[in-house]
Amino acid sequence: MRQVTVARVVDATPAELSEWLDPPTIVRAEGSFTVEAVDDRDDAVVVLATGPGMQFPLRFEDRDGAIYYTQEGDQGPFSHMETWIELEDAADGTRVAIRSSVSLSAPLPFGDRIAAWKRKGECSRLLEALEDAFD
Repeated sequence: MRQVTVARVVDATPAELSEWLDPPTIVRAEGSFTVEAVDDRDDAVVVLATGPGMQFPLRFEDRDGAIYYTQEGDQGPFSHMETWIELEDAADGTRVAIRSSVSLSAPLPFGDRIAAWKRKGECSRLLEALEDAFD
């Protein structure tokens, strides 16, 4: 398993960012998958993500003020994937930190490194989309 972290200060308040960071928007902004369906539950929001030849659920929860999400079940590309999005006041806005742990489900040499590289790109695209939304 590998962990990646990306962070950026965005010129917006935590409340503004929290409103923008809803589960379907997060999945779309990461850029790898499309949103097929959204299931609002009492304790979580489950987004059914689709991509080339695959469909899998992502479960989003609020954990101690952070947005936490994970691939639910074993239908997706990862044997393990979990991500935390944390917002913290900063001098010029809000520091947005995205931390993700990932392990690829396919038995490839260096598979976890490849998964981490791809996941870091997705998290970076999310930060870019967030920053663009508040420019």
